Amino acid sequence: MPQHDLVDYLLMARQQGASDLHITARAQPSMRVFGTLQPLTEEILTGEDTRELVYGVLRDSQRVRLEQDWELDFSMEVESAGRLRANARYALGCVEASFRFIPDEVPDLATLGHSPTVERWCQENSGLILVTGSSGSGKSHTLASMTQTIARQRCANIVSIEDPIEFVFQQGYSLIHQREVGTDTHSFAAALRSSLRQDPDVILLGEMRDEDTIRIALTAASTGHLVIATLHTTDTGAAITRVLDAFPEERQRFVAAQLAATLRGVVCQFLLPRHDKPGLVMASEIMVVNNAIANCIRERRLSQLMGLIQIGAGDGMHTIDDSLLELVLDDRITFPDAASHCTDVSYFQQQYQIALKEKKKGWFGRLLG
Repeated sequence: MPQHDLVDYLLMARQQGASDLHITARAQPSMRVFGTLQPLTEEILTGEDTRELVYGVLRDSQRVRLEQDWELDFSMEVESAGRLRANARYALGCVEASFRFIPDEVPDLATLGHSPTVERWCQENSGLILVTGSSGSGKSHTLASMTQTIARQRCANIVSIEDPIEFVFQQGYSLIHQREVGTDTHSFAAALRSSLRQDPDVILLGEMRDEDTIRIALTAASTGHLVIATLHTTDTGAAITRVLDAFPEERQRFVAAQLAATLRGVVCQFLLPRHDKPGLVMASEIMVVNNAIANCIRERRLSQLMGLIQIGAGDGMHTIDDSLLELVLDDRITFPDAASHCTDVSYFQQQYQIALKEKKKGWFGRLLG
């Protein structure tokens, strides 16, 4: 029998500033604090312990789904610990789970680390915006912050489709309808198809997972709706490839033309440990779809996208290397952390040395002046 119940573990982890709690059979309860995994207690949990802990917070219907599907995404709320996103699954025959703490308030886009370009996208009346990154890169926070920005600035009918729902929004100037896959709808595609009959201005998709969902999203974006969706990709160009590859080869030419006409922009983001103080900081890459980029997408010349992003600062674009360089020069991250995420280490190091000299020159000039 475990020494504590799950609520105890959650409260202990929350008090220590953890972002995640992991309940694993034959291991210690563990938490992630500022990106680093560490044990929460010294006890080793058995398979019986983890099953008891996880089943203790599941509703009967959720237990049935876990036993049928062998995995389950869900959300929950615990007094004093707040709202959490969770994943339960079987591993080596044992029930395990991971829990992510959701902040009580949604930070604004600037606080998250986004440039004004992302906030400008919130003013779009139609088209597709993609928020991309690996798991745990803060995509859900960005999606929630964009939702909040739209709700505060516009009188809009917003439909959000999530799996599971993380941030819960209050009704206000805008109407916000939050639907959870598995609780309020059977699938992203079904909810998205239904949303088109709900007079939406804005549709938010927790993830574009399959051809059907992507197809409907593109149709919605091209028929007067603003669609904001997430994808699991590690750069902006890969997001375009992911969308096209979801379709058979014979349809990709048509989809490329549709994407070129509807896509407004892509932001790809990473979270890195801060060097100046405890915490995480976001690095990002932004691609704004101008005429040149739209032509590359339409003609599927995707290898040219990076070059266009590099020269697109006037349109609000920047590469991941630009973002990392700024963070290193501001001493918010270390050079090794930046180098592990840049596209070309030798080129990045060269640019870093040039920027460092310019920074020192500026400091020396101010001193003389």
